[in-house]
Amino acid sequence: MLTPQGLREQLSPCMGAPAWWLGLSGGLDSMVLLELLVQARQSFDLPPLHAIHVHHGLHPEADAWAAHCQRACDARGVPLTVVRVRVGQSASIEQAARDARYAAFAEVLPDGAELLLAHHADDQLETLLFRLLRGTGVRGLAGMPRRRQLGRGWLSRPLLDASRAALVSWAQRQGVSWIDDPANQDARFARTALRHQLLPRLRDGWPQIDQSLLRLADHAREAGELLDELALSDLRATAVTEQDPWLRSWPGLLLAPLQALSPARQRNVLRYWLREHGVLMPDRRHLDQWLQQLVAPADAQPELLLADCRLYRSSDRLWLVSGGWPQRGIPESLCPLIEQSLQAGNGVLCCAPSTGGLRAPGLAGWEVRYRQGGEQIKLPGRPTQSVKQLLQQARVPAWLRASVPLLYSGGELVSVAGRWNAEQALVDGMQSGFTVSWKPVSD
Repeated sequence: MLTPQGLREQLSPCMGAPAWWLGLSGGLDSMVLLELLVQARQSFDLPPLHAIHVHHGLHPEADAWAAHCQRACDARGVPLTVVRVRVGQSASIEQAARDARYAAFAEVLPDGAELLLAHHADDQLETLLFRLLRGTGVRGLAGMPRRRQLGRGWLSRPLLDASRAALVSWAQRQGVSWIDDPANQDARFARTALRHQLLPRLRDGWPQIDQSLLRLADHAREAGELLDELALSDLRATAVTEQDPWLRSWPGLLLAPLQALSPARQRNVLRYWLREHGVLMPDRRHLDQWLQQLVAPADAQPELLLADCRLYRSSDRLWLVSGGWPQRGIPESLCPLIEQSLQAGNGVLCCAPSTGGLRAPGLAGWEVRYRQGGEQIKLPGRPTQSVKQLLQQARVPAWLRASVPLLYSGGELVSVAGRWNAEQALVDGMQSGFTVSWKPVSD
């Protein structure tokens, strides 16, 4: 496989990319891949090649490593981008550095480009052992994928079938020089301990463990594909196709068909659904605790925090709410006849002149307020009723209600975000007035 032809075959799914970007650390693995790519482009028509080196600044020799990568790229005619990152504070410096590295890759990668990383078979074995010891699920047992989406592009690992010993042998024959990171020998790091202590002992007792673990990963990958097919089938029965313009921005699942599934299938479809929306799943214990709340009384509004998202149960549905939502509105004046961005970040109010609609004179005295409780409004031809009842009847979820703008004129409630307008504030269909509509999330 460590030939230009073999590399091209491994990267055949990536040939249509506008560019290839090599993650170059300067170590053995990435230097071998750099040399292979340079040799391959001498024989084949490949996308333009760039390299990216992430400078973590964690080691005294970090500048020297970046300089090594620059010399290697200059000698081969490959443009290099060096990105300096700040590694966040974390209990695991390994994980913090990895997070910073992948964030840099995702930021630099252009639309549709392919990031090539030089992970090999030994890296895959270490990943599998590490995840086994942490009690991973089926998807974790599948190990590192050969290809996945990253940022605006894709990530590929063309050397996953090659052992580290094969890379060393090839590099020595080709005269490729590389850097040895001292951290790779430091047993304080979990992966290093696996590499130099646990894995050699396992190989002594079970000589076939490499092949067994890699075969396990293949089985887990296949099982994961079957679980995804089942989840997709269940999702067709539970996913919401939302028609309400206030609610289209948030994905939802119907509660009743979800509750009809077994607990295992509930977890499976939720994992699939959240992953499709780029959300990291909670651990099994917290997920099970939250699923038990699906059968709570109808007036309960359980929620689950998921990184920068929340999962809500409301109005017989599950809602995935991202960003800073829900936003409790901030009272402000209503600007006449414009598209007004609301101060709390809860969307925009669009006011437009019309024939009929709300009474136009005296706009300077109109205000935007938000629910405090007990608000009432009389709609045309209907008795006075509470705003709470209107929102409940329209199945507006509880988490969104504090963000719904209420329009007041002279201290009286005259409109609920333009959807419900007070009878006394309307003009007849032949008079000039204005209409209001609310977009909770602006385009």
